[in-house]
Amino acid sequence: MNALVYSENEFGKIDGKVANGLARHSAKYNILGIIDSKKAGVDAGEYLDGIKNGIPVFRSLDYAIETLGLIPEYFIYGIAPLASYLDNEQRGIIINAMKKGMNIVNGLPEFFTEDDEFVQKASEYGVRIIDIRKPPKRKDLHIFTGKIFEVKIPIITVLGTDCAVGKRTTAVNLVDALKKEGLNPAFIATGQTGLIQGAKYGAALDVLTSGFATGEVENAILNACENDNPDIIVVEGQGALSHPAFTSSSAIIRGAMPKAIILQHPPQRKNRCDYPNIPMPTLESEIELLEIFSKSKVIAITLNHEDMTDDEVESTIVEYEYKYDLPTTDVLKNGCNKLVVELFKIFPELQKQATLLCQPQE
Repeated sequence: MNALVYSENEFGKIDGKVANGLARHSAKYNILGIIDSKKAGVDAGEYLDGIKNGIPVFRSLDYAIETLGLIPEYFIYGIAPLASYLDNEQRGIIINAMKKGMNIVNGLPEFFTEDDEFVQKASEYGVRIIDIRKPPKRKDLHIFTGKIFEVKIPIITVLGTDCAVGKRTTAVNLVDALKKEGLNPAFIATGQTGLIQGAKYGAALDVLTSGFATGEVENAILNACENDNPDIIVVEGQGALSHPAFTSSSAIIRGAMPKAIILQHPPQRKNRCDYPNIPMPTLESEIELLEIFSKSKVIAITLNHEDMTDDEVESTIVEYEYKYDLPTTDVLKNGCNKLVVELFKIFPELQKQATLLCQPQE
């Protein structure tokens, strides 16, 4: 399914995290380009990570369609701001996409299927609107059952010290690394980007009432276990347990009952994302809070390298490994090998399984 991702003036920034994620990984949509006039002409992968991935950045929707020589099936709204409401210009761009015959994929908590104008235009042009974060009807939601305690395989959560620090990116890269070891990992998405990327299991937790968020995490894990018989489950984190604006982390920990935690942290970030008057927590305080709340252990630290040079990343890795006695890495720069090695150390049955699967078959 071919798609264009709209991220005007936000690609590569914090609020462009949906577009950033789709440029790095998409199992569901074939991303043909990113729309951002401020970065037009660059390769999306090179702009984000210094490695070309063949996804161009276009200055406008019309120019993208003209250049591609086709109209993609889907227009994905790839911006995730704290204030989710669209301005008139953005509304016009979405309606223009509908007029061209593109289905709309919306990750905002502002539901387009409840917007009279959008619904009317979608009907007029014969296109669909997909609200990724629109919660299921109450009868289809799940409460916590406690069956998570019966799950014996390792459950890992990738949590963070703030929102928009790369928890999902680390989780997705770790899943890929585990697959390369011959294992069968399951990924549980807990936000809109992971679901748009094509995660088989999960829910957008931040739009659920507190009575169901924990149960939806548990249910996603139980479904993955029943359907796919995974060797390990990796659960995406949201926000931060210490962040006063978000509650999803507590639901994830309660619903997943993780046996180990990986903690994602941006060393150069001084204040909370979108909250300039709230300082970032220290790693020490977040680790202590997580371990007390979860009764589990932080087993590794992963870095978000925003505003850091390569030398600063490497020196920070050395510093953190000495200071916290925890393997530390930046998965976008150095891969997930340290994480896999640590998981094999803590859960030796994983290494046995990987070794067994890698042996030649007679």
